Amino acid sequence: FFDSGFKGALMIFLLEMGIVAGGRLGDLRKVGPFLLAFGMLMPLAHGALGVLLGTWAGLSAGGAAVLGTMAASASYIAAPPAVRLTLPEANPTYSLTAALAITFPFNILAGIPIYFNLAQSIAP
Repeated sequence: FFDSGFKGALMIFLLEMGIVAGGRLGDLRKVGPFLLAFGMLMPLAHGALGVLLGTWAGLSAGGAAVLGTMAASASYIAAPPAVRLTLPEANPTYSLTAALAITFPFNILAGIPIYFNLAQSIAP
């Protein structure tokens, strides 16, 4: 559990964030549709930009697709804590839901195939 201090500290921090977010889950009803749209449209925009830049940089279609996927992905572990530390008044339910419940599954199910198809279609 605490082999390295980082893994244990990260686990406790994420557990605490989940408890805080779970306690404010009712707040999600207010912004649900916006958060859903944002969690899917922004990854598409960033993924397309990553694929385009990867292609311009001379990457293969696979390499450009990986760059697009990385650009489209929220940092699923680092982004919510960064928001929590820099904006303590922000509601952690929104950042956790957007990163872990919307963007991550969207990228796995639809995003990666979209970025790969886009990379193949614009590859030289």
